[in-house]
Amino acid sequence: MKFLAFSQESMMTFRSLLTLPVTCAMFCGCVSSNRNVDKLSSADAAPAAASMAADVDSARMADADKESGSWMSHGRTYSEQRFSPLKKVSKDNVGKLGLAWTYKLDVDRATEATPIVVDGVMYVSGAFSIVSALDPVTGKELWKYDPKVPRDKDRDGCCDVANRGVAVWKGKVYFGAYDGRLIALDAKSGARAWEVDTVVDRTRSYTITGAPRIIKGKVIIGNGGAEFGVRGYVTAYDTENGKKLWRFFTVPGDPTQSAEGKAMEIALPTWKGEQWWKFGGGGTVWDSMAYDPELDLLYIGVGNGSIWNRHIRSPGGGANLFLSSIVALRPDSGEYVWHYQTTPGDTWDYTATQHIILADLKIGEGVRKVLMQAPKNGFFYVIDRVTGELLSAEKFAPANWASHVDMKTGRPVENPEADWKTKPALVSPGPLGAHNWQPMSYNPQTGLVYIPMQEAAALFVPDPTQTYSGKGNWHMGTQPIAFPENPKEFQGIVDLHKGHLVAWDPIAQKEVWRQSYVTVWNGGTLSTAGSLVFQGTADGRFVAYSAEKGEKLWETRANTGVMAGPITYEIKGEQYVSVAAGWGGAFPVILGGLSEPAKVRPEARVLTYKLGGMATLPPPNDAPTTLPEPPALKADDETVARGRSIYNGHCGMCHGPNAIAGSVLPDLRYLTAEKHRIFAGILAGAYASQGMPAMMDVLTLEDVEAVHQYLVKRSHDLKSQLSTLPMQGSSVGK
Repeated sequence: MKFLAFSQESMMTFRSLLTLPVTCAMFCGCVSSNRNVDKLSSADAAPAAASMAADVDSARMADADKESGSWMSHGRTYSEQRFSPLKKVSKDNVGKLGLAWTYKLDVDRATEATPIVVDGVMYVSGAFSIVSALDPVTGKELWKYDPKVPRDKDRDGCCDVANRGVAVWKGKVYFGAYDGRLIALDAKSGARAWEVDTVVDRTRSYTITGAPRIIKGKVIIGNGGAEFGVRGYVTAYDTENGKKLWRFFTVPGDPTQSAEGKAMEIALPTWKGEQWWKFGGGGTVWDSMAYDPELDLLYIGVGNGSIWNRHIRSPGGGANLFLSSIVALRPDSGEYVWHYQTTPGDTWDYTATQHIILADLKIGEGVRKVLMQAPKNGFFYVIDRVTGELLSAEKFAPANWASHVDMKTGRPVENPEADWKTKPALVSPGPLGAHNWQPMSYNPQTGLVYIPMQEAAALFVPDPTQTYSGKGNWHMGTQPIAFPENPKEFQGIVDLHKGHLVAWDPIAQKEVWRQSYVTVWNGGTLSTAGSLVFQGTADGRFVAYSAEKGEKLWETRANTGVMAGPITYEIKGEQYVSVAAGWGGAFPVILGGLSEPAKVRPEARVLTYKLGGMATLPPPNDAPTTLPEPPALKADDETVARGRSIYNGHCGMCHGPNAIAGSVLPDLRYLTAEKHRIFAGILAGAYASQGMPAMMDVLTLEDVEAVHQYLVKRSHDLKSQLSTLPMQGSSVGK
């Protein structure tokens, strides 16, 4: 995408189209499907199960490559390469793949988990952190555990109520609940073994969406919540009893208190002023980790700052360690070893929490032990994982915020025009990133990394007045999203979002091939020794490509957007390919109607395939909804305009800017007569148990009525549009 000089008029147009969010969410999940969420059942162990289910330990993980039929950890091995040596399914016969079985997950929301398959059992998690154990041959449910996360808890999280998976160790299954608890279950029965609260401050909006990792009897988990004003950290707990063993903070706390160790002593001088610790600082470790057993180093990816706007967060500058950094720690103690910061003084939400892969690459005259990452900021990094030395960094996606990375200093050379301290700035990538949480994979046979790349620019508009406003509220220092209400102008913004699968050569630092999609937010990747790359798509397909050249070899419909990373496993000589499918997350929830090109609904299932599979997928849940007759508009233009501003600041983060929702949460233009009648009661908490959080702590009755009248106006707008284009609008967010 080219970035041109904009006139004042065109800049104002972009300001109205693509500004970024500022405050809290609304109506999240009030039509979530909660099928069987209270059910906790058990059954006989799977026929292939060992005497102790999930009998994984350090020795077994170290030899994971010798046990190619299993998928025992999040990235299959500690190196997180997401490469499988299995090759019975190959580029020569992949066209014969068919559906073996499906399993319906409980809640039709963001489905982001990587299943674990070990000792004849599959363990998978879904939205609201519900964990299921399945027979991986038939899909039969063996047990299910619901941690009872409050259904209105998603007001405390930025990007849907997702869970990216579990970890297993010595007969137990471990997962983080969305509300911040770490829970251990008995792998055979699903009974709870222990539970601990990982949250250091319950007055702040901490969540967990990431999968834990287990190293030498320590289960390691981070948290999310930077946008809401929290301080990041990662914690290790004893796998046997949940006892806390160590905690590593990623950013400093109150500077009047003693620093927590060497790392915080290093970090503190890189922060200025006093606002950063009042806002929490951010730096959450919400996704990626990797481990090198030989070096005995744990690598964590650290997220963005709180508040986003660095000129509010740290007036006077500073690198703000360890934001947007990869940090190496000793897993026995949490001791800091080294770090590399991808985006010093981050101000664009350029997290470095994206997937970390370890590999040994021939660089120059010898083989180097490297760490690879393609974070949000658009640069692909190759780093010496022994020392933290930067070996190379090149753009894998359009990125106008920096021209290049200076190899002498290791720092990016920023484009001054991308700094939005005093004026709007159109920046690429935007907060969705050139690569988000969807995992990439590395194939040592082709030497290529397969990246779910995306193009998604954003216009940052400063709001220097923002202060910390408490739990459940967004803190970015930007003005709210405000897309155009004119359909043609809105379509122009939709067209700016492009998704691709890119095969990247990490040694030559160049693209080898790509496949392009209708929009962003396509799934994670799996590469195999059968010369294949598997990926799900935002528009509801599951696809296999040639690993060498990228030709499409096979695809099948999934009935929903597929975001999670696929896996493959083998049982009794049969190879299976499996993926957890279900639409949701930041793109369709926060950005609403921008996701319309995907044209999918959030039907959450595990889909498993094998050669010759003959199962069938149920028809898609795509019944159109008729627009109810909206009530009469009673407000004047000034009140409606005020309602629009309040809505975009407090409601649009779940229901879509300007009341144009994605397909995950309700489109409020379709409110029924009954919901119009009780609108104030809904915002007071009447539907909290169904997922709609109370909002009267931040809204007055006058605010509520202004929002209501704005929604009435938008319903009339849609009615007028549908009368002209009668076939449009029926698939959007009912």
